[in-house]
Amino acid sequence: MTDMSADVSPSRPPRAPADQPRLPKERLLRIHELMLEGRVLEERLIRMQRQGEGYFWIGGPGEEAFNTCLGLLVKKGQGIDHDYLHLHYRSSATLLAMGAPSIDALRQMHNTKTDPYSQGRNFVGHFSKRAWNVVPITSPIEVQYSIAIGTGLAQRRHGGDSLTIVQGGDAGTAEGDFATCLVWASRPNAELPMLIIVTNNQWGISTAACTQHGEERIADRGKAFGMRTAVCDGNDPEAAWHAISEAMEYVRTERKPFVLEAHVSRLYGHSSSSGSNYVSEELDCVIELEKKLDRRGWRSLEESKQMRAELEAKMQGWYKQVLGEPKPTGKDAFDFVFADRNYVGES
Repeated sequence: MTDMSADVSPSRPPRAPADQPRLPKERLLRIHELMLEGRVLEERLIRMQRQGEGYFWIGGPGEEAFNTCLGLLVKKGQGIDHDYLHLHYRSSATLLAMGAPSIDALRQMHNTKTDPYSQGRNFVGHFSKRAWNVVPITSPIEVQYSIAIGTGLAQRRHGGDSLTIVQGGDAGTAEGDFATCLVWASRPNAELPMLIIVTNNQWGISTAACTQHGEERIADRGKAFGMRTAVCDGNDPEAAWHAISEAMEYVRTERKPFVLEAHVSRLYGHSSSSGSNYVSEELDCVIELEKKLDRRGWRSLEESKQMRAELEAKMQGWYKQVLGEPKPTGKDAFDFVFADRNYVGES
């Protein structure tokens, strides 16, 4: 993997190497379609929260390039022979790329009983899908780094080429769970097949990363444990695709951990609590990709604009459908709290 760490500072994202290979036309066009749908989805969720049709919004505008590539590269399925995903609440584009319908995120925002992730019990961005090994996303930050050790251990004992993917943000790496993950993943002769991802948007709620991080690259923490590491431009889907692909290949074949840091943007602030207003100073990965596609003659800016309009119309239709779907009732409160049989034993 190309080491781009020389181009990184706490205030400047890494640059993709000039000789970086292009993705095939059809693949990059598909990535753009998914990124654009992910952006339109998040903007609809923000509007729903502002209109009182959801209690809280937090999501991933600005992370679409990296997260879409991650979702497309996952070995999707249920059980130990497939990848496990321990994600965070900015991972909507990953679920979308894996095949999750946008309408299900709208259902979760509106807390409908038709929400497939929690039947209206949780707020938006908290996905879980057993059929795809997507472990329930939690609100407490970075606990997934400790939880992921369990599936990593199981996959090490089982063998094969599946891996555990765990992802969180830069601010959460100050939590002890991140250090715990590094220790357990790197024990001599007991290494775990884990892809440890930090999506670095340079912010921890309202605290700038440059005031908190003494290290130049968060990924460098893995080096102290003998891990392979890399830093990539998460705003460039071609750079992200190659970085994720190479990191995954290493983990699948070597059965050892890899720390990948992706520099991304935070386009609508931390959450609805901070206003969820568009931050024009941040680099917008969707706009940048549309410029690139236009330069290559693969999709014009006008075509991209038309695609957005069509997606917004579809999202409007899904939104209207969700408003008419049933909500949970009081008697539903204890559903799925206690198991009615031994699901673990049966599996």
